Amino acid sequence: MKKYLIQYKPFLLFIGVFFTVYILLTLVYQFYLSRFGTAGELDGITKLVGNYTERLLQLFNNNVKFEKIHAEPYVRISYNEKTVASIVEGCNAVSVIILFISFIIAFSGKLKPTLLYILGGSLFIYILNISRIASLCVLLYYFPEKSHFLHGVLFPLVIYGLVFILWIVWISKFSRYAK
Repeated sequence: MKKYLIQYKPFLLFIGVFFTVYILLTLVYQFYLSRFGTAGELDGITKLVGNYTERLLQLFNNNVKFEKIHAEPYVRISYNEKTVASIVEGCNAVSVIILFISFIIAFSGKLKPTLLYILGGSLFIYILNISRIASLCVLLYYFPEKSHFLHGVLFPLVIYGLVFILWIVWISKFSRYAK
């Protein structure tokens, strides 16, 4: 048994650090969300994502309206006077950022590059998510029958695919395992 623990020590350390960081960050985020109650109050991060998405869409079309529905935990998005989507807490990409950070810390390298990569990668994911929501709104306006494919397949594939690429770049260029 001791032989296997020594042999698989890097893998076991990765798993231990990854899940510890993931659980801790998730608990912190859940604590943050618990401050908003259940009376339909939307958390600040999701509101910010909605505001930035609205601004991005308005660069291309002035007929965009974001409406907070009283006592409901979402923001309704209208594009050319047609409701196309809603932004809820799960749309703010925080869970994806938590996953990203957990992986980077589990494969950490030197402190400064690790912190800079976490900051840069998290910002990239946040901006990518805002672009994703804006693109999704436009595409749902023109192709409402494709909503399942767009929301459930294409855009998760894009965001998780790019996070995977960020992980590969981290491992091969900056982590302690980089050549």
